[in-house]
Parts: sequence; C-alpha cells; structure tokens
Amino acid sequence: MIQNPNSINKEDEEAVNILVKNIVRAIRNNNINCDRTYKSVVKAITSKDGYVILDDSGCERTVSCSIPGLDLKVGRNVWVKVPCGNLRRIHICGVV
Repeated sequence: MIQNPNSINKEDEEAVNILVKNIVRAIRNNNINCDRTYKSVVKAITSKDGYVILDDSGCERTVSCSIPGLDLKVGRNVWVKVPCGNLRRIHICGVV
C-alpha cells in the first residue's frame, strides 16, 4: 500500500508535540540574560547626568548616559542599553 507523503500519522504528531514541549521547557528553564539595545527618546532632563526616556515597554525611566561629555537635549533620539537584562544598569549608549 502506498501512503500519501503529505499525510501525518498519529505517532508522528505525538512525537512533534513532545519535541515542542521539550523545547519550550528548555527555553523557560534557561533564563539566558543578554544585552538588549533599542531606540528611545529623551523626554526630560532631571539633572546633569539624568535623562528621562521611554523604555521598551513604554514606561518612563530615569537613566544616565555612558558617553562622556555628551550633552543631550529633550527630543533627541537615543540608543538605550539594558545590560544582561538588568534594569538597574539601564543607560543611554548612543545617539541616533
């Protein structure tokens, strides 16, 4: 009997489901911390080294700028970095 190559039998479907569950479990169990960099805008200036920006979820955050001597103005587009996913170390790392 010739099988249709496009048909999937029940055993194959179960094997794929098990594989997907294992991949999802591995991703959830391995909290891989990595740097994230995204564009934002300077909304306000709080002090000499403090700038209010929008984070990637839309919340306002006060951050510092890692570029020495750079004087940012309100409305300036900037690159914001979150090192290893640590929001306590969020900072402006460049200008757009």
